[in-house]
Amino acid sequence: MQTKSLNVVFFGTPDFAKASLEAIFKSHHKVVGVVTAADKASGRGMKLTPSPVKVFAEENNLNLFQPEKLRNPEFLESIRNLNADVFVVVAFRMMPQVLFSIPKLGTFNLHGSLLPDYRGAAPINYAVINGETKSGVTTFFINEKIDEGNILLQAETEVLPEDNAGTLHDKLMIIGADLVIKTLDGLAENSITEKPQPEKQNPKTAYKIFKENLKIDWNQGSETIHNFVRGMSPYPTAFTILKIGDEEKSLKIFKGHFELRSHSREAGDFDISKTEFKFYTKDGIYYPEDVQIQGKKRMPVKDFLNGIQNFEDYKK
Repeated sequence: MQTKSLNVVFFGTPDFAKASLEAIFKSHHKVVGVVTAADKASGRGMKLTPSPVKVFAEENNLNLFQPEKLRNPEFLESIRNLNADVFVVVAFRMMPQVLFSIPKLGTFNLHGSLLPDYRGAAPINYAVINGETKSGVTTFFINEKIDEGNILLQAETEVLPEDNAGTLHDKLMIIGADLVIKTLDGLAENSITEKPQPEKQNPKTAYKIFKENLKIDWNQGSETIHNFVRGMSPYPTAFTILKIGDEEKSLKIFKGHFELRSHSREAGDFDISKTEFKFYTKDGIYYPEDVQIQGKKRMPVKDFLNGIQNFEDYKK
């Protein structure tokens, strides 16, 4: 027997959110409104680009809102007039209480971690950076504290050794969309018992990542560096600085492998030749496989080495 259909207002912006919006749209629940961020200027021409959520909403003639301020009285009145049963939030900004308290069944968020661990803006990146072998998604009721509301449902997935932030993002996006539908069905049936998040002495955090957080520290262990590269790939991407002649250029590293072994070199030293590129770490060697030198396109390390004309320029 099909569950009762709920009227939903959806809040979200990137692809991670679009997958959940599409799942709701294809379900028996009804999307009565979509709220997303303003179009962003991007690319060389700084052309205004709509969010993936906006593109989907417009393609399917959904009622779309792009408010500058979420407390705007006219916007709030328009949202109230939609008479939604529930608000669903996926990868959106912080919401004021005057907004999230509108629907009678509440407002729930889909978060890319198994809460209470990895509260914050970058849960997927930090799960990989920290070498987790398990991750997942959580739906929870929004309250005044960021990512601390009562848990509704959770779903787990394995983090494989070859996963990076991008592949884990895609896994969580898919199981997250499914969990959103299960949560809506459970709320419609009144079959979900919300639970406070478990008290944890030191929950792992997922603070916002800034450019200064992306530089590789070669003084760390090889496995730590390897997981750091995986956790920042493909975006925002870990980097190191290479001295080339009299210039310094950043080198983004998207992928690599490592070996643990003793050596007498300083951490951060590197060897480079037509056939090999390796960095020395605290306890071994790291071999980049997929790189992008400043001013060039991303490429396999073999192509990068083939493009170097004078290896002496790279010698310390």
